[in-house]
Amino acid sequence: MAPVADDAFTGVEHELGITTACRLTGRSRATHYRRLRPTPERKPRKPQVQASSLSVQERAAVLELMNREEYAELPPAQIWARELDAGRCHCSVSTMYRILRGKGQSGERRRQATHPAKAVPELAATAPSQVFTWDITKAAGPARGIWYHAYVIIDIYSRCIVGHTVEKAESAQQAEELIREAITTASCPRPCTPTAAPR
Repeated sequence: MAPVADDAFTGVEHELGITTACRLTGRSRATHYRRLRPTPERKPRKPQVQASSLSVQERAAVLELMNREEYAELPPAQIWARELDAGRCHCSVSTMYRILRGKGQSGERRRQATHPAKAVPELAATAPSQVFTWDITKAAGPARGIWYHAYVIIDIYSRCIVGHTVEKAESAQQAEELIREAITTASCPRPCTPTAAPR
């Protein structure tokens, strides 16, 4: 409030009373009383410590317990249960988790298997008749529901078809005979020049 209004309020307060003086000067009564009893400055509160909280030494002992060889790969719930079965209760399960989290150990505790990167298998040939590949393709027959099975054997270097047959059904024996024949008698009728870079 401006000093002039303060002076006017002070001049009429004792004569007319606080309510009338506030109304005449446009002063809020709440503001007037608040200024008479200012709110004390709040001091920062000290962090509350639970009476049941563990000391630094106790927390270190629980962490050491959980990192023992027999417990190193177990989750806190199982450690807590085993210790309780043995008649020992150090703290709650949630406290165990908090201790591990505080030390950055709250992830998977079991040892993880590591596998070396495996090379993708690849067929490669530097000359004809080194590597053959084969496939069976279904081909529609003359009527609905009738299918033929086309067996094809290819030289992966030259892309030549070195063996083929069409059968009414898939047969392991027929495939074996075709592959044996292709291996023993395969020859490419055209020059074996790769049509694409060998894989």
